[in-house]
Amino acid sequence: MNRLKEKYINEIIPSLKAKYNYKSVMQVPKIEKIVINIGVGDATTNSKALEVSVKELTTIAGQKPVITKAKKSIAGFKLREGQAIGTKVTLRGEKMYYFLDKLITIGLPNTRDFKGVSKTAFDGRGNYTLGIKSQADTFANELDFDSIVKNRGMDIVVVTTAKTNEEAFDLLSGIGIPFKK
Repeated sequence: MNRLKEKYINEIIPSLKAKYNYKSVMQVPKIEKIVINIGVGDATTNSKALEVSVKELTTIAGQKPVITKAKKSIAGFKLREGQAIGTKVTLRGEKMYYFLDKLITIGLPNTRDFKGVSKTAFDGRGNYTLGIKSQADTFANELDFDSIVKNRGMDIVVVTTAKTNEEAFDLLSGIGIPFKK
């Protein structure tokens, strides 16, 4: 069993159950899934950029991503409906805990000038969104530095079953996400 999953079962469930007076273990919030998204804006002109992003995201997440397509045409961006513009992967179960462990222990601390992640990136329903400016800095251990064509950012969305931001904050800080002081 993954280290974070054990920590969730043995430490976080009892503490959240006591703090919020839950009657059942099933009421305690948990992490449902993690969605990682990379927008590839220059995929409209450079088809190789999308292939490189798919390869990088596969390496980072340990699972093959799907290619996202434009929902509508935008002439100002030279974008047509149905055109490939990014990649995303949804992690659940063991892969989700493995990725989260890797992000917390290796990825975020390796990021240059890292002082913690924002406490304000909750959506009001207990989900947390984290933006990373460069995949090369955060996941330098996994990606071959010579194969990185362009530094791309990525969005990481942690979807929880928490009803409020406070519950989600307690859950994620208990798991070990380093929030700013």
